[in-house]
Amino acid sequence: MTAKHYSFGALFLFLCVLALIVATGHEPGDSAEERGEERTMGEKLDQFIKNEPNLQGAIAGISVRDATSGEKIYSHMGDIRMRPASNMKLLTAAAALSVLGEDYTFSTEVIADGSTQKNRLNGDLFLKGKGDPTLLPADFDTFAQKVKENGIDVIDGDIIGDDTWYDDVRLSPDLIWSDEHWYYGAQISALTASPDKDYDAGTVIVEVSPGNAGEKPNVTVSPDTDYVQVKNQAKTIAADGEEDLTLERVHGENTITIEGAIPADAANVKEWMAVWEPTGYAMDLFRQSLKEHGISWTGEVKTGVAPANTEPLYTHASMPLSDLLVPFMKLSNNTHAEMLVKEMGKVVHGVGSWEKGLEVVEAEMEKLGMNTETLLIRDGSGISHVNLLPPNEITKLLFAVQEQDWFEAYLHALPVAGASARMNGGTLRYRLEDKNVQAKTGTIYGVSTLSGYMETDSGDKLIFSIMLNNLLDEDEGSAIEDKLINPKLQ
Repeated sequence: MTAKHYSFGALFLFLCVLALIVATGHEPGDSAEERGEERTMGEKLDQFIKNEPNLQGAIAGISVRDATSGEKIYSHMGDIRMRPASNMKLLTAAAALSVLGEDYTFSTEVIADGSTQKNRLNGDLFLKGKGDPTLLPADFDTFAQKVKENGIDVIDGDIIGDDTWYDDVRLSPDLIWSDEHWYYGAQISALTASPDKDYDAGTVIVEVSPGNAGEKPNVTVSPDTDYVQVKNQAKTIAADGEEDLTLERVHGENTITIEGAIPADAANVKEWMAVWEPTGYAMDLFRQSLKEHGISWTGEVKTGVAPANTEPLYTHASMPLSDLLVPFMKLSNNTHAEMLVKEMGKVVHGVGSWEKGLEVVEAEMEKLGMNTETLLIRDGSGISHVNLLPPNEITKLLFAVQEQDWFEAYLHALPVAGASARMNGGTLRYRLEDKNVQAKTGTIYGVSTLSGYMETDSGDKLIFSIMLNNLLDEDEGSAIEDKLINPKLQ
């Protein structure tokens, strides 16, 4: 019986196919080109994904929606969970704007615990951090100046840093150990410092410049701090040599080793290196500033907890969140992402931790229409290889946020394709120069992503998410994404 049913079924299918060929003149498997028709966008994308050599053995998840209606107009593996890399920041930024607000600022307090008589503080001086990732060396000079203005020249006690606004877990759970000495793997503390206006909190800038051939190169650390020591084991070689420098920070220490060679005529090499325990780094800058302002103390420089309900001598406020989002999103700053997560945990649950902060992120994503049952969120930056998001859920978020009061700040923070100014084009300033695209990039080992907004040449406004996973070379990902967006490159 089974064989007979199979034979009749096969015959029926054959007749149906034959009838279709007679009626249309085309076989069902014919491509648009074989039918003499112009290919649709979906067909073009399908064909490109199928034929792109660098996608062989990889996974490509793509979602495209109409930006006005939210209608899904193309999806390729759109409901498959994939590693988002820094596209995770799209969720973190949306949650932060929703929970904290555009005008939210982070504060840092200078607190005197004791009475002041004849320019002498009889007690301890505290510097209490509340999560500001934008403190620069100049701000610590301001703190010292405010101490001086309050009539304090001598502190008969200790200088104490208070970082208890957040918990003491410094690194997110899935951070790769080899990333922890680079700026993108910097430790998280409520009291920290940044070396420049990129605001890579918890880092110093190490610059290596060539000396004379046969000599060691010159090394500078900025800001100038005793908190970091340098072991310079590199050498300057002849001008026609090949640069081969390696910079690393010893695990658990603030010793940076420099090895290898730099040619005599080479340009300077500059690296942003993460410090071990950023609270101590911030306190070293404060210590230096106090000394430069002629303020002395009898005790130690250490960490502790500031007294409650004591009026600060001075309170410093950071830039508002709407401004902070610019370096955060344009430059894809991981430290900002994780500090925002902890800050949301502190504000909503009273605990500045990843666990409580990510609870807030998930709750906000659910309010914005994402299906949180299909998400796996492990951090705020996307550096984790355990994060999992489907492309269709990212485009769903990007559609929903357009209705929020804070959307202009959100959109303004996204990198603008082809815009040459660093704080405008960000990570897209050298890409898609002829396209109207604002989008968030993302890259970790084996992963490249790009999600955001675009206007087509015909004026259609689209929302898209491209997530490429399991690439052998993630550096190939940006070229693939650009080809997917720009038909001329396909």
